[in-house]
Amino acid sequence: MLANSTQTKRRSITWLGMLALILAVVLSGCGSNDATNSAGQTDPTTTNNTATNTDNQTRTVKHSMGETEISGTPLKVVVLTNEGTEALLALGVKPVGAVKSWTGNPWYDHIKADMEGVTELGEESQPNLELIAGLQPDLIIGNKMRQEKIYEQLKAIAPTVMAEDLRGEWEINFKLYAEALGKTAEGEDLMAAYDKRIEDFKTKAGDKLNQTVSVVRFMGGKTRVYHTNTFSGIIFDQIGFARTEMTKNAKDTFVDEITKERLPEADADRLFYFTYETGDGKANETEQEWINDPLWKNLSAVKNGQTYKVDDAIWNTAGGIKAANLMLDELYEIYDIQQ
Repeated sequence: MLANSTQTKRRSITWLGMLALILAVVLSGCGSNDATNSAGQTDPTTTNNTATNTDNQTRTVKHSMGETEISGTPLKVVVLTNEGTEALLALGVKPVGAVKSWTGNPWYDHIKADMEGVTELGEESQPNLELIAGLQPDLIIGNKMRQEKIYEQLKAIAPTVMAEDLRGEWEINFKLYAEALGKTAEGEDLMAAYDKRIEDFKTKAGDKLNQTVSVVRFMGGKTRVYHTNTFSGIIFDQIGFARTEMTKNAKDTFVDEITKERLPEADADRLFYFTYETGDGKANETEQEWINDPLWKNLSAVKNGQTYKVDDAIWNTAGGIKAANLMLDELYEIYDIQQ
């Protein structure tokens, strides 16, 4: 009897062990189901935790004012240039704060729908530091030409990256901004798409590229001819448009401020002009004075119906990737080329 009792106890212990093992396997399976749904997709919570760990990696970004360490993916970004604002929006990042557009109240028409709720931080040349600090950003994007003097104050608020220039070379700045945002791949895709459009226009334009182009800007009390080192000028060069002798021989590749007597030098097969109106009406007065002058009316472009009034924001002031694509849209239409 004692032997049978002992064997019975041993069998009970064995079954208890097996039950414990089965229970552990079942519980383990339940735990796995928490992380994976019926379709075999990883649970968002698990994925996000992994992504967070990856995003917390620190990278060093070289820029015009030195080097800046940026941890993770910036979520609260302040941008202090108009073309920088366009870069962020194109990359799918809505800034928490941005300097106002040069024209518009406070944003250009072509971006205002995307800027709803964004804090306006003053002008590029004098952004409001108190407002910037109050937003508690984790990244500030600026430009040496505009904010070099306040760089130390800005970087005391948050990691700050500054581009070098603000002329026509927006692509250089765009690549820097994409790197700072941790979106280099997305930036490369956007640039590749833009370059493809340039090549498409160039191929389809054919002999139309031999027609000279000229760009005139009316401002309050002054008029300028814009050359190659400008937003529109660089796009024209990328496409391969012929330029006037005035532009080809310009000492300053940026602009020439001209009097009416020099208007004939600005004549071209196609003449584009835009007006920088800030709200006081003076730029519009300049435009009307000039386009009603006999010297203007005597230009071959005017006589041949080849003058085009275009948007100052898109063709010059905004200066970013969105404006570049919108300018291309207009060129396709003006030159009657199908996209």
